Amino acid sequence: MATLKAIRKRIGSIRNTQQITKAMKMVSAAKLRRAQEAVLAARPYAEKMAALLQNLSARVAAEAHPLLTAREEKKVLLLLLTADRGLCGGYNSNLIRAAEGFLRSQRGEKEIQLAVVGRKGVDYFRRRKVEMAERYINIGSRPAEELAAELAEKLIARFLQGECDAVYMLYSRFRSALSQVPTMEKLVPVAAEKDEGEGQATEYLYEPGLEALLSSLLPKVVEVGIYRALLEASASEHGARMTAMDSATSNAAEMISTLTLQMNRARQASITKELLEVVSTAEALK
Repeated sequence: MATLKAIRKRIGSIRNTQQITKAMKMVSAAKLRRAQEAVLAARPYAEKMAALLQNLSARVAAEAHPLLTAREEKKVLLLLLTADRGLCGGYNSNLIRAAEGFLRSQRGEKEIQLAVVGRKGVDYFRRRKVEMAERYINIGSRPAEELAAELAEKLIARFLQGECDAVYMLYSRFRSALSQVPTMEKLVPVAAEKDEGEGQATEYLYEPGLEALLSSLLPKVVEVGIYRALLEASASEHGARMTAMDSATSNAAEMISTLTLQMNRARQASITKELLEVVSTAEALK
């Protein structure tokens, strides 16, 4: 059995860790509240952009703009959104596992390029000698809209220059603090579902022309899609970290309770031993 000193030292160490995990839980809860509000505010805007694109795509052919033109997917680029930090349960590992599954499913059939956002994803694939077309770390220090604009510009340029035939994005969609779902979406070429059940679409007049509007709107659709995914990923990360730190705090409390019981038993055994020694000595002196 461990000594009283060792048990007390371990209890103190676990109590210090418990204070850290409890503080991290509170910080993540505050950040989650703000991130969740940002996600809920961004979703309607993204949905309206999609509705506008659907309305426009019903009036034009796929060849009206390069970003609408689907090509045979021989070269595919995957944009993976991970976190810069750990201690958030299975958040990063679930995304990386989904990315590896995608890479394995496409290997041999298509040429796969990888663009990774977040230190955890970058470090994972760098250790495995996987070449990355783009890499971004320390994303928490940059505004999401600035990063989304830069990513959209680079990914669209790669598509238009023929470096890839399609761009997919893998991120964690936020449902709740307990549920974050790895989600795969196709970013480029921009796909808009044409509504077949509404009859003839309403006619609109566009100023400037439809082609000029598409040239302005389509890159913005890609940017808004990435921006929304970044917000979803941020909320998912904070939710996963809050849940993980809550579990760690509870586990620490259970360990402290168990060790306290062991400490009391060890102390009682020590006292009993000392009493027996005193009694034995007294009997020997008679």
